[in-house]
Amino acid sequence: MRVHHLNCGSMVAVEPVARSGTDPSGSADHKPLPAVCHCLLVETDTDGLVLVETGFGRPDVATPEQTLDPNFRHWARPVLDPAETAIAQVVGLGFAPTDVRHVLLTHLHQDHTGGLPDFPHARVHVSADELAAAPAGGHYPAAHLAHRPDWVTYSTAGGDHWYDFAGVRRATGLAADILLIPFAGHTPGHTAVAVRAEDGWLVHAGDAYFHQNEMSPEPGPTPPAMDQLQASVETDRDLRLANLDRLRRVVRDHPADVRVVPAHDPWEFQRYAAG
Repeated sequence: MRVHHLNCGSMVAVEPVARSGTDPSGSADHKPLPAVCHCLLVETDTDGLVLVETGFGRPDVATPEQTLDPNFRHWARPVLDPAETAIAQVVGLGFAPTDVRHVLLTHLHQDHTGGLPDFPHARVHVSADELAAAPAGGHYPAAHLAHRPDWVTYSTAGGDHWYDFAGVRRATGLAADILLIPFAGHTPGHTAVAVRAEDGWLVHAGDAYFHQNEMSPEPGPTPPAMDQLQASVETDRDLRLANLDRLRRVVRDHPADVRVVPAHDPWEFQRYAAG
């Protein structure tokens, strides 16, 4: 499978911090960069295109006052560039929007679901706990779900094991090796998505963490704005940190087999987008 790394929504600039561990380009992120909505577009052999996360969509660009919470627009300051929408980038890569047959979401906050209306034909995979916890308004805008997505939901009961994680489910209806890993804490049904690419597992951790330093064996400093944001929106901090520590151990013990990306770290996105 081929994986494309897409930024589907630039937002307010994030201040740099010193990096943990060895950094071939220096010891710090060198300048502020806009936070991103890091999405994955996966080309599969038999299942068409699979989109992991959607960022902001065309409705957000056209009428943000109708689709995005005003408080969110105030502090996140989304750029809302039509060229950054997932559908524009899918077309730019030479595909048709209908080639996106499946969308997998880590959770249903508005900076992750804005592109759903652009792919109304796609099956949308999400945790059953997350869908149940998503009321209209606030971080869960009803406009993104008004087209009544074709939901595929997953229970955390039962399931399989993936390294140190239990309750893991293979994405229903896909031959491709794509897993949904329960990762609650940021939201009640937050889920990480693992894609088995040619060089091992690539895990999209969504908002389980915001900055690459949090995944270091000895976590380093993180941008204060990101810390404040996480504290203001997470629903179970202890559970989020326990899951994050579990994932950190998986990466530490299997560095050649498992890579992880978060949703909003602009420096990490640059590293992966550059190939």
